[in-house]
Amino acid sequence: MEGTCFNQSVMFVTLLLLATVANLVEGQGTRVGFYLSSCPQVESIVTSTVRSHFRSDPTVAAGLLRMHFHDCFVQGCDGSILIDGANTEKTAGPNLLLRGYEVIDDAKTQLESRCPGVVSCADILALAARDSVVVTGGASWAVPTGRRDGTVSRASDAANLPGFRDTVDVQKQKFLDKGLNTQDLVALVGGHTIGTSACQFFSYRLYNFTSTGPDPSINPTFVPQLQALCPQNGDGSRRIGLDTGSANRFDNSYFANLRDGRGILESDQRLWTDDSTRTVVQRFLGVRGLTFNVEFGRSMVKMSNVEVKTGTAGEIRRVCSRIN
Repeated sequence: MEGTCFNQSVMFVTLLLLATVANLVEGQGTRVGFYLSSCPQVESIVTSTVRSHFRSDPTVAAGLLRMHFHDCFVQGCDGSILIDGANTEKTAGPNLLLRGYEVIDDAKTQLESRCPGVVSCADILALAARDSVVVTGGASWAVPTGRRDGTVSRASDAANLPGFRDTVDVQKQKFLDKGLNTQDLVALVGGHTIGTSACQFFSYRLYNFTSTGPDPSINPTFVPQLQALCPQNGDGSRRIGLDTGSANRFDNSYFANLRDGRGILESDQRLWTDDSTRTVVQRFLGVRGLTFNVEFGRSMVKMSNVEVKTGTAGEIRRVCSRIN
């Protein structure tokens, strides 16, 4: 009998230790509802802030979505893209045209007045990216929170961001380095269903791309339209929609444009010309279908957990644009 009681006691202690370890492990990661007790208003405040700014400037939605993407691919999803200063990520070439910083600052100010020192800028950005998809007609998803803010921001680290001239192999490797597979790649690049690009990033495809003329992967009937929008030696800063005909709505028409040779960026159109990524594009278009809205949310959750700082790592910035 004593042995049985002893064994039961040992088993109880073991189970208690395992439960404690499980809780500690969970505490080191992100989870849905992280702020349920410490700042229950966080999601409603971020959502209302995004909606308010979107009503004044609809372009802010695509800006916030891109900003979150650029943040996660450099130093992980830690809000380091938000830090001001010489030679910070914000000053790197790929980030110079990002927009929406004022939305994050606005939400942070409100949250600091309600829950001072609780909600990270990295989490605000992750929530704002989700809300940007929703306000443009996309589906919502549950965003795990609990990230802490990074204290390092270097322009040089942005050199490895996916680029508009990247081959599919290069794109796949950059995503794989972040734990993201080919389907994640196609889904996340599908975020280009909203937003614009400046002529300077794709006009080279329209003139003397080859010895015979424009990039042959562009639909020949589409070339004159693009040339009219981005004339040779014209204003390189002029912006046009990345998803022709639906640049302000989050939908899967972006993939139809790739199929039809109407991708704006070279790296985007390559998703159709490469066998491995074309299969995923076709599935988003209904061939052995995947639902783009659903898969986009899943891939965003995966990306938003890239190299996150939790527990005692990093800090909770009081102001998103500077380290405490």
